[in-house]
Amino acid sequence: MPPVISDTPTKNIGIVVVIPCYDEPHLENTLFSLLSCTLPPVAVEVLVVINAPANATKEVLEQNKKSLSVAKEFSEKYSNSHLRFYFIENCKLPQKHAGVGLARKIGMDEAAYRFTLVNNLSGLIVCLDADCTCEKNYFLEVYQYFKEQPKCHAASLYFEHPLNGTDFENRIYKVIAAYELHLRYYKQALKWAGFPFAFHTIGSCMAVRAEAYMQQGGMNKRKAGEDFYFLHKHIPLGNFGEINTTCVYPSPRPSHRVPFGTGKTIGRQLLQPNELTTYNLLSFSDLKFFFKQVNDSCFSFSTLPISVQKFIPENEWQNKLYEFEKNSGSQELFLKRFYLWFDAFKVLKFLHFARESFFTDVPISTASKELLMSKGVLTESKIIPELLCIYRNLDRG
Repeated sequence: MPPVISDTPTKNIGIVVVIPCYDEPHLENTLFSLLSCTLPPVAVEVLVVINAPANATKEVLEQNKKSLSVAKEFSEKYSNSHLRFYFIENCKLPQKHAGVGLARKIGMDEAAYRFTLVNNLSGLIVCLDADCTCEKNYFLEVYQYFKEQPKCHAASLYFEHPLNGTDFENRIYKVIAAYELHLRYYKQALKWAGFPFAFHTIGSCMAVRAEAYMQQGGMNKRKAGEDFYFLHKHIPLGNFGEINTTCVYPSPRPSHRVPFGTGKTIGRQLLQPNELTTYNLLSFSDLKFFFKQVNDSCFSFSTLPISVQKFIPENEWQNKLYEFEKNSGSQELFLKRFYLWFDAFKVLKFLHFARESFFTDVPISTASKELLMSKGVLTESKIIPELLCIYRNLDRG
């Protein structure tokens, strides 16, 4: 995207936080949260991308006007040589592409360009959302992590949804606890199965170096799932990080703005009387057996789990084995090629296939307890908030 900000960046700019903002009533909460953070040794810029499609309703445009006013006030009132606030407004985005992916791309492209102006390709582009807050050590910990891990090109940040308060109805807090448990169960189940790319992919909780951002083609324009697709271009490269020493607090609110994701799931689940369901642990168990066979160089199709046999036709399996063996000079290279083929997208497709044909979804409390038992974690917890606490500790290490 062409650059928009005319100001020359500070020479020691090291972090740019990009915040897409569409129909957001509480942008100031996010900006005040950042304003209260302890600053790192490098300069920080906060870039708010106020956006909407060309066919946006009057209500959305009116809310965006209010957000623009807030962004302008922060830029004029609080910007200094160490922390600057900027905004980009584009409320006439083409309807075909308008959405969170394009909004992130506009901001992240701008951030990357600003780093090139000062020849700092190791500068950090950090993604946040306009309904999030963060811990006060947010800037410091992100800066410190990448400083101590010079080979790390991208990372996910630890997050926790609020589980109580007065901002939302109690039932919303109840549903978000179940949904966050689902997210953490999914990651831990992948890890238990031996999948090497088991990381959270939350759009408001990710960071990337400017050079890596540009090398991998930048952000996509997807209306939802942009974070998953973006990070899974970076994760297989290796040296992907997890920053667990600070915390982002995403909003638990329902949302109509994207076809899937947190807000959509919360809204849908509020209409359901039953507990949120998730992928059956038996599906991950089959993946675990499958991955172990591959890692042990046991390639007989007949010994694969039945669900995997039905998911991968035998001729495709044999062709892939031949391709991997032909182009790999070592076991390490073979496995690298295998997991580039059977990647996070294929894992997700398998789980959907297994759900339809073999193992039906189960309540999240049931699945999460079964996984804990399989991992040797003893617990008598039966309620979702207690289970979530255990999974948060597992994720944070």
